[in-house]
Amino acid sequence: MMKKWILGAIVAMVATSCLDLDPLLYNPYTDIDEYLLDDYEGRQEIAVGEEYAIADSLLEIFTLNSDGNDIYALYVGDQDRISTDTVILYLHGNTGHLDLYWTRIKLLANSGHKNRFGIMAIDYRGFGLSEGAPTEEGLYEDADAAMMWLKDKGLTNDRLIVYGYSMGTAPATELTANPRSMNPSKLMLEAPFASAEVMVQDGSGLSLPSSLYTNLKIDNAEEIKKVEVPFFWIHGTDDSFLAMDTHGEVVFKNYRGTYSEAHRIEGGEHSDVPEVMGNQEYLDVVLPFLVK
Repeated sequence: MMKKWILGAIVAMVATSCLDLDPLLYNPYTDIDEYLLDDYEGRQEIAVGEEYAIADSLLEIFTLNSDGNDIYALYVGDQDRISTDTVILYLHGNTGHLDLYWTRIKLLANSGHKNRFGIMAIDYRGFGLSEGAPTEEGLYEDADAAMMWLKDKGLTNDRLIVYGYSMGTAPATELTANPRSMNPSKLMLEAPFASAEVMVQDGSGLSLPSSLYTNLKIDNAEEIKKVEVPFFWIHGTDDSFLAMDTHGEVVFKNYRGTYSEAHRIEGGEHSDVPEVMGNQEYLDVVLPFLVK
C-alpha cells in the first residue's frame, strides 16, 4: 500500500516537475463542524465495546494556543488531579482528526487505573478544527504547546508519558530526545517510521536521496539514540504502510537507554494492532509499562 502510494506520487510529481512530497504526509480531514466522539459515525481506527465507555464528566474538548494558532485538544480524566496524576500525551497519525482516533484514546484511558492516569490528545494545526497549516516544525510546536498546558496545570516531568502513533512518533521522539517545555519520563511508539529517507526509498524502490522529494527532516532512527528514558515499542508484523523491518526494528535497535520493550504483533497491519491483539490483551501489555 505504502509503496504504491509513494511511487504513484513520485511519478505524478515528476511528470509535473513538482517533487514536493511534504503535503502528502498530511491527510487531515478538515470537513467537520464539531467533534462528536461516541456519536461519530465515520471511519475509526479500531472498534471498542461498551465496557470501555468513558463518563461524559471526564471528557473536555478545548483549544490551546500554539504559535498563534488555536489548536483543539481533548482531555480524558479529572483536570483537578493533573497536579498529582500521571498523564499520557497521545499524538496521533497523519490521517483524520480526534474523532477518528477516539476509540484508541478511549481504550488507552481504560488502562485499569482510571483514577491515576489522564489522557491528553491534540489535533495538530490544520487537522480537524485546528487552525493553521500542517508542517514538520508545527507538529513539534503543537505537541510542546500541549506539554506547556499540562505543566501550567501542575504536571511534572516524572508523571508525563508520551505515546506516539505513526506520524505522531515524530513529535513524540523529537520532544523526548530534545525536550522543550517538559522532559517526558517514558516514551511509547506504535508503528514508528525510521526517517523520511527510508520512507521515500521504501515507497519508491529507488536509492535516491529523500531531499529530491521532500523537505522533511524527520529522523526517528537517529533521534532515538538520544533518548534515555524507558522505551516501549509495538508494531504489526504485516504493516504494509511502514514496514516493521525497515522502520520499527531500526528505531528499536538504535535505542541506547536503560530499559526497552519490543512487542511484535503477529498479523498486525498498520492501524489494527490493538484489535489483532484483542483490546484487553493490548491493555495487558501496555499497563505494566505505564506503572513500571
